[in-house]
Parts: sequence; structure tokens; C-alpha cells
Amino acid sequence: MNSSNLIPRSRRLFGLLKLPVLMLIAGTVFTAVGQQAPTSFDRERGHVMLRAIKDDLKKNYYDPTYHGMDLETRFKAADEKIKDATSVNQIFGIIAQALIDLDDSHTFFLPPRRANKTEYGWRMKMIGDKCYVAAVQPGSDAEAKGLKEGDQVYAIDGFGPTRENLWKIEYSYLGLRPRGGMHLFVIKPNGERDEFDVLAKVTPGKRVMDLTFAQGGSDTWDLIRDEQNNSRLNRHRYVEMGDGLFIWKMPAFNLDESKVDEMVGRFRKSQGLVLDLRGNGGGYEITLLRLLGNVLDHDVKLGDIKRRKETKPILAKARKDVFTGKLVVLIDSESGSAAELFARLIQLEKRGTVIGDRSAGAVMRAMFYDHQAGLDVIVPYGVSVTDADIVMSDGNSLEHVGVLPDEIKLPTPADMAAKRDPVLSYAISLAGGKITPEKAGELFPIEWRK
Repeated sequence: MNSSNLIPRSRRLFGLLKLPVLMLIAGTVFTAVGQQAPTSFDRERGHVMLRAIKDDLKKNYYDPTYHGMDLETRFKAADEKIKDATSVNQIFGIIAQALIDLDDSHTFFLPPRRANKTEYGWRMKMIGDKCYVAAVQPGSDAEAKGLKEGDQVYAIDGFGPTRENLWKIEYSYLGLRPRGGMHLFVIKPNGERDEFDVLAKVTPGKRVMDLTFAQGGSDTWDLIRDEQNNSRLNRHRYVEMGDGLFIWKMPAFNLDESKVDEMVGRFRKSQGLVLDLRGNGGGYEITLLRLLGNVLDHDVKLGDIKRRKETKPILAKARKDVFTGKLVVLIDSESGSAAELFARLIQLEKRGTVIGDRSAGAVMRAMFYDHQAGLDVIVPYGVSVTDADIVMSDGNSLEHVGVLPDEIKLPTPADMAAKRDPVLSYAISLAGGKITPEKAGELFPIEWRK
């Protein structure tokens, strides 16, 4: 079980689906093949998973009324549905839906690792109230078919993405039920409408992985290399500009306290800091509090943690030598949880300026519980359970609300198509620097899995 975390359901989360495998003791790991008809063993495993998740909820969920949901009735219905499921994917979907009904950003099912690796070759995100293609991978089928950055995604296999349902679409396609492709209906920046059947790159994998090192440990090393690749893609990046300005692209609140202090040491004497939290889905509470303590010159109450049986304050304590320069924080629709708490507290304390797009509105505190089904051959899975609501110092919760920036700044479809970043360019100007949108778009290019 991990320490307290502030990571909601998001695209970034599904890169963590394989982590329970790496935390297991040496053994043989079974991975899922989702489209096949379930065996009696598959169904029994689904029943076992559902019971374990129900127990985690009953013991740890912060609201003993479960938002008015009858937990026994809901999970009994899910248990019955598993008996009639026609695929392993459907079993996972039934388990996930039992938690989705809580409408809680931090309570969700993490299914077993899939045998095959599915890569769609493009990314989407909400900008304002519309969904756009944010990136297209070179050499992908998406690129070959003519999908481009700045295209508005009007429908995916008949479903229109919105701020409210995009996470469900991503949860399904990335976590629960990876597909071999999808049908897209898009609107080009010039207003023309187009349709694409975009194929995913599906790399076959092993259904059973041997982590005992009995055969030289090749499966274990494959997992380690895969995780190293994830670490590369999610590393912290920064640029130091000659006019005393530091730009930090922070992908997640995932640094320990010493690493936070080390990073702050790089810009402590700078005149300005642009903290880019766009796409930052959240992370660990200790990282959030340490960073706040490095940019605020006094102790501050972030808010109250409201658990099932207790309410207690959560405090950020100021460090001795804090950063005192100009602070500009960037957020967007993918900024979640810890990123939202940081941005909102900066607003409440009038410490800096927050610009960009309205954030995700996914702000709770949760614990991750990892499980395994089986003995010699094991199936790892997990569940994130909200153990506390967070009510900020102004008396409000950000869950389902988000942070409204001091200034709304959004890229246009033309900016995205040209790979310009006018939002970062503007943020740098507020912090005392100068850079064109074209050059700003080159600072932190999108990277892809090798």
C-alpha cells in the first residue's frame, strides 16, 4: 500500500497499471487477454477481485454512507453480472463500474496488466469545453491517415468527448478495454469535417511472466526496462533563461522532500519561476507540502482533511530559505488534485499568478491497495480508495469544481497545428522574460515511448 496520494483517474495514471507487478516478490505473473471468452477460473477470479475491493471500500472509504449508494446491493448486482459476462474485458468493466457509480475522482479499479501493449499513436485533451488532438506520434497510423494536432475530436466510436466523460473514455481505452483501433470524427481548424479509422500499434506480449529468475530473469528485466522508459517520459524538465528566469515542467508531484529541496535550490535565487503544471495529474501529499513550504514565507493551512471519523488540518511549513521571486503557475484541464491544491493556495495567499485553463476538479486524498489473486501463478491488481475529502482554507472543496485561473489563456487550433505555445510564452512574459510562442513550443517537446 502506498502513502497518501493525490492522483486522480487520468491518462497519466494508466502508466502505473504495471507497478504492482514490480512490487511483488519473485513469482509467476499471469497477464490478461481481454477479448477471450472467460473460463470458470476467470469468473471466479473476478468474484474474488470484487470481494476484495468491496472490503477495501467498507474499511477505508471516507464517507460511511457511500454518497447514498447501497453498497451491498450494488456489489451483489455486480457479482451477478460477472456470472453472465462474455469476456474478461467485460468482467473488468463490471468491477470498474461498481466504483464509477460513486462519482469519486480518486476511487477506481486498476485491472491486471495486459499481455499485449496497445499504443494509439495520438493524444487528446480538453481545451476550454472542446476536445482536441494534442499530439500525433511520428510514424503512427494516425499520422498516416491524416490526423493532425489542432483537429477537434467531435466523436470517438460514436461518443462525444466532454469534460465530464473524457476520463471515462480514456479509462476504457487505456485501462479497461484496449482496442485495436477507433473510428474518429473530427473537425479541422478550417471547419472541414473528416472521419478516420485509426489503428493502434498492438505489440504481443506474454500471458504468463516468470519473475523467479529461473530462466535468467528476462521477463523481470523487460519489466524494469519498461518502467525505466516510463520514468524517462515522466521526468522533470527545466530551462534556465539568462535573465534570471527558471521554467520548471513538473509532470507529477512525485519527488521526495530532498529532491524537492534540490530542485528548488536550482531557482531559489532566480528573479522569476514559471511552474508548468499542465498535464500534472497530482501525486504525493509530502511533495505538495514541501514545495509549498519552499515558495511561501510563512506556515499556512492548506485545508482540512475530512475522514470517516476525524477532521484534522493539513499544514505546509515554511522552509528557512524560501524562493521569493515572481511566481507564475500554469494549469490546464489535465491538472489534477495536488496540482490544483497548489494552484489554488497560491491564489488564496496572493503569492503569484495562475494562468491557463480550468483544472480537472479531481481533488480528494486516496490510498492505493495492491492485491494479487492466486498462489504460484498470481494476477496482480489494485484499487485506489478515497480516504478523505479536502476542504480548503476558504471553506470550499475543489472536487468537481476545479481551479479557475486568474487569467484564462488557451492555445488556438492553429497554435496547436503549428506547435506554438502562446500560453507558456505569456507566462514567461509575466515572470519577466521574453520568448516567442514558436520558441516556447520547442522548450518541452512531447516525447513518445521508444
